[in-house]
Amino acid sequence: MNGDSSMSADVVRHLNDTQEDALADLFDFLRIPSVSADSAFRADMQRCARFVAESMQRAGLTTEIVPTPGHPIVLGERCEDPQLPTVLIYGHYDVQPPDPLDEWTSAPFDPVIRDEKIYARGATDDKGQLYTHLRSLQAWMTVAGKLPVNVRFLVEGEEEVGSDHLDRFLEEHRDRLQADVAVISDTSQYGDGIPAITYGLRGIVAAEVHLRGPSQDLHSGIYGGSIANPATALARLCGGLLDADGRVRIPGFYDDVLPVSDAERAAFAELPFSEAEFLKETGCQDVWGEAGWSTLERRWIRPTCDINGMVSGYTGEGPKTIIPAWARAKITCRLVPGQQPDRILDALEQFLKDRCPPGLTLTFTRYHGCPAFVLDPTGPWVTAACRAVEEAFGTPPVFIREGGSIPVVMSFRQILDVDTLLLGWGRNSDNLHSPDEHLHVVDFHRGTTASALLWERLRLTADSAS
Repeated sequence: MNGDSSMSADVVRHLNDTQEDALADLFDFLRIPSVSADSAFRADMQRCARFVAESMQRAGLTTEIVPTPGHPIVLGERCEDPQLPTVLIYGHYDVQPPDPLDEWTSAPFDPVIRDEKIYARGATDDKGQLYTHLRSLQAWMTVAGKLPVNVRFLVEGEEEVGSDHLDRFLEEHRDRLQADVAVISDTSQYGDGIPAITYGLRGIVAAEVHLRGPSQDLHSGIYGGSIANPATALARLCGGLLDADGRVRIPGFYDDVLPVSDAERAAFAELPFSEAEFLKETGCQDVWGEAGWSTLERRWIRPTCDINGMVSGYTGEGPKTIIPAWARAKITCRLVPGQQPDRILDALEQFLKDRCPPGLTLTFTRYHGCPAFVLDPTGPWVTAACRAVEEAFGTPPVFIREGGSIPVVMSFRQILDVDTLLLGWGRNSDNLHSPDEHLHVVDFHRGTTASALLWERLRLTADSAS
């Protein structure tokens, strides 16, 4: 594809000239209430899958909406030339439930622009970021009539509910999804005006512990002190997971943790970080965590164990003197390289059972899990992404890890043998999963430009390697 540099300039010019059209299309996407967790929105999920397929078709891709036992997966594909690199683009069209509705300034599925921000559920997670790639491919087809790379596009509708059917789909369509590199935009910039390439993600395990005591709630005056109280026992069990210095007390929890180099820790220390701004963002009065590690390190490269929720007994207005019949807690651990999800779950279960008081029955339920992900930040695909991001944002990206987990990244590596470029256009302050979720208009446009430039940069990288 000779003359790609001038062609990419034409593509960027076209994107700049059609920004209002891009926003109008994105608004149509955001208006569809594609809430995967609620069966009342099943028809909207189908409608949203069709919207994605039609957007892919406008980019010259052949498409297929593939049913699953849950919500459909949308596939798109275009092969320009077998000699070109193939890029697998992933995103998800489902969104979090909008509740609580009374905390939204405007309706969650009626997108509006206020203060140069697009407010709507899914604006950042993940419709706005996903649509940058759809739009950039459409621009290449409009201007050049072809793409700089071969594209395989996979968009699922169950990311917000655990992607239960994705791994099986990847296994069954392994040959069809082969690629040289994957691209996902479901992360964030490092800060305002500071784009980032995320080269590491923590893994995760999730579980639920249920304690059962008496067959029904009992009078605490008659029975108190003579039998174990499930709520008190659960509070002690959960409180015992961490010591006073923030270190996880589960035996063997740190045994497989791989060391982090002094150079990497030094690079984190050089990043601009304001603890005061961090506290303002979180609404907390002070930081707390594992002793000996900075706030960024605690969030990115150290494993954790957190109680996500606890419930037991009477929580209504006024007193009710009972010993509750049961107590339940949800627990997650964030994992770092070296830790294996099954081993951590085994150790967590044993820790709780060993400390459960007599007279109580403990049930341990395992949920999803995935190991941590780390990508070599000096690899050629990363270098290509750096150039595209710098040109679009006007400043070079920083290299970061993130504390969250994106299980599909490890699924791509383990099932498809492909690594992923994590390129986030949104910001951590965009209220993901919260009321008034938003995406800065400038980030949407810069992300679309970076996406358009990325396809050419990846092709040039492949050319130089051949």
